[in-house]
Amino acid sequence: MSAILPQGEALRKAVQWIAEQRREKEGAELQQLVHEAMLRFNLTPKEGEFLIRFYSESSQ
Repeated sequence: MSAILPQGEALRKAVQWIAEQRREKEGAELQQLVHEAMLRFNLTPKEGEFLIRFYSESSQ
């Protein structure tokens, strides 16, 4: 995973939460986790797009 942390406390918490969920729920779908994180942390669609790119790039 990238060492660069995103701007904003809610977005940082979302990144951490998704990482924990991916460890706990192997095979969890990224899109579903991002959607849940957007609701849980009150993120904007742009921040949701960032999360998808962040995890897509880190898994390559």
